[in-house]
Amino acid sequence: MNLAILLLIVLFSTSCFFFGRKKIINITAANKIRMNALPDYYGYYLALWCAIPAVLILAFWTVFEPTIIKAFIINNITSSNLKEFNSDELNLIYQQIKALYLGNFTGTLTEEIRRGAENYKSFLSIAEGSKIVILISIVIVTTLYSYKKLINNNKAREDVEKIFKAVLFTCSLVAILTTIGIIFSLLFESIKFFTTINIFDFLFGTSWSPQRAFVRDASTITPEEYNELKDAFGSVPLFAGTAFIAFIAMIVAVPIGLFSGIYLAEYASKKVRKYSKPIIEILAGIPTVVYGFFAALTVGPFFREFGERFGLEVSSESALAAGLVMGVMIIPYVSSLSDDVINAVPQSLRDGSYAVGATKSETIKKVVIPAALPGIVGSVLLAVSRAIGETMIVVMAAGLAARLTINPLESTTTITTQIVMILIGDQEFDSPKTQSAFALGLTLFFATLILNYIALRFVKKYREKYE
Repeated sequence: MNLAILLLIVLFSTSCFFFGRKKIINITAANKIRMNALPDYYGYYLALWCAIPAVLILAFWTVFEPTIIKAFIINNITSSNLKEFNSDELNLIYQQIKALYLGNFTGTLTEEIRRGAENYKSFLSIAEGSKIVILISIVIVTTLYSYKKLINNNKAREDVEKIFKAVLFTCSLVAILTTIGIIFSLLFESIKFFTTINIFDFLFGTSWSPQRAFVRDASTITPEEYNELKDAFGSVPLFAGTAFIAFIAMIVAVPIGLFSGIYLAEYASKKVRKYSKPIIEILAGIPTVVYGFFAALTVGPFFREFGERFGLEVSSESALAAGLVMGVMIIPYVSSLSDDVINAVPQSLRDGSYAVGATKSETIKKVVIPAALPGIVGSVLLAVSRAIGETMIVVMAAGLAARLTINPLESTTTITTQIVMILIGDQEFDSPKTQSAFALGLTLFFATLILNYIALRFVKKYREKYE
């Protein structure tokens, strides 16, 4: 229903655009007056006033409708029953009511569930009808308001720019608030975790086995339980495994990606570039789970069989297999961005180098690469971030064991993999085991922040040098 309403709003606003553009032309021609903006701006003005308020109302309605309906249903349950229900029981009954309405109910059908399903259907019907009436009213009111402005030959360009400025500001604010929300959600849960587990035991411990965490309340921990817990949340193997696999991936991705970017930008003909660059970028469009299958079923067994011929003990799930395949996946990020920043270097720098007698390779090495270095560093930083955040390839090709090793032939794991494994399934949200995932996320956030700061300082230094 919401999709159909949204489609109708888009179609009506598009019609308003053409209507507004034609109407202002007719009005100014009939009255022999000069338009205060181009005709398209009047169309945009009418279309935006038609669409934006209606879309905002639809979005808020979609978000809050389930909560309001749930409140009505639960209020009916509590008011029609003499029995006192706690919040968990009410939530369970509400879920059963929804399941009965949707046709996938299993269990004992009681009278209150049957009556609740009927009420749910009734409330949902009322909500849908109210939503349509309100949206139609909003569209009519805003369209009439904007039409009145249009026939008065308003300064449509300034009004449209104000609307777009407000939209851009809102998008920026949403991005900032989302980031702040992520930080605080990580911070609050991490603080709860560190009230149970000492932060130094977490940061410098060398053993990671969160399945041993069974204590829920920090105030009830005995000395024996704490000694067992502090040895269960040592994050050093996870950070070492993350850095090790990312390092292997960078050894593959950075040289191949950078050299292919230099070739495409400086040496390749237009015909070669036309076909080569899209083929390389296809690698970025392959789902990571496909890379994981490739690493687990092809690359890992290949390394194991190859190592056995030389008497080496190679795990089927190894850091080498995961890092190698991850590096292949990251090549397009480095190659494409390096190609773009090298092409952005002014031709005058190349011409100046050729004028003093430098060869093409010398020009690339001494002039083009230093001038493009900030962008190249940015592409490498993006590749590192992609490697650190990758999960599927590591789960399928590197294993789940938190092992502190620098042997690429052994299995290891990463932070993101452990976060997924901790939070998957039914977990006690207030246990140290679950809260450790937030502590890992917060630590990884600060590590990435420091990496970004160093890279930005580096980029700023060389950008000032070559601008």
